[in-house]
Amino acid sequence: MTTEFLQIDPTELRFVFELKKQSSCLIQLANKVDQYIAFKVKTTSPKKYCVRPNIGIIKPKGKCDFTVTMQAQQTAPPNMHCKDKFLIQSTVVPFGVTEDDITSDMFTKDIGKYIEEKKLKVVLISPPPSPVLLPMNGDVKQDPSDQINVLKDRVPRGVENIPPPLRVSAEKGLEPVLVTREDKTDEDIVPRHAENVGDMKPAKDDALLNLPPKGDVQLNLAKGCEELKSRLGMMDLKLREAEVTILRVNEERRANTKDKDLLKKELEVMKRKVNVKVQAGFPLLFVYMVALVGVAVGYYIHPVIHKA
Repeated sequence: MTTEFLQIDPTELRFVFELKKQSSCLIQLANKVDQYIAFKVKTTSPKKYCVRPNIGIIKPKGKCDFTVTMQAQQTAPPNMHCKDKFLIQSTVVPFGVTEDDITSDMFTKDIGKYIEEKKLKVVLISPPPSPVLLPMNGDVKQDPSDQINVLKDRVPRGVENIPPPLRVSAEKGLEPVLVTREDKTDEDIVPRHAENVGDMKPAKDDALLNLPPKGDVQLNLAKGCEELKSRLGMMDLKLREAEVTILRVNEERRANTKDKDLLKKELEVMKRKVNVKVQAGFPLLFVYMVALVGVAVGYYIHPVIHKA
């Protein structure tokens, strides 16, 4: 067959790789034909990845998503190169087939049966860089250039250190001009601004960043990491319990289905045996009619014999 069953997007699994952290990737499957398609996902490292769901049925022209989660790794591969591969198998199934009916035999290559297989490779991506904070005097500080820019923005514009004007004197040459009240108002404006500028000392970095001390930050981070680890552990336990429960329910459902089928077969066999027995003997009403006829005939024949 030249027609492709599924369109896969994206065509490779890209994971943001960080040590001791999980990473997930979403894959979408689109059915390109007018038939029901069953799919199954396999990998070369089943203990390293978790696929949900790994099997499914896609309606004609429909879509289905599955998520691949890479477990937390203790060491990074050399040159961030991963050799793991994934295989997606798909085949046509009749209408009415459900996920519970999917078995591994459906994806075996037999004569006259077409199984489409597509391989996906794994690509590891480095995490994006985080903003850099410079430590200084035991506290966390921003880049000094950012602090200088902030201070420059706070300095009022138009304020300069202008000396008092000079006037020309015939005897002594240049002399400072006396300051009048009108000039004094202007003069007062400049020192006030200058005082404001002088008072603008570099604020502490903790005040600029609004951050607690470094020791408290580390304690909070440690506590947060421990809480996250405990929550992840609880979630993993619940997930495993849910998987075990689902497997048990599926097994019980299959066992009940088998028992039901056996009971139906036994009931059909018993019905056939009852029908055979009824057909082999005479009906009870027929026996009663023959008996009544026999009694009547005997009653009429008996007086005749007695008279003779």
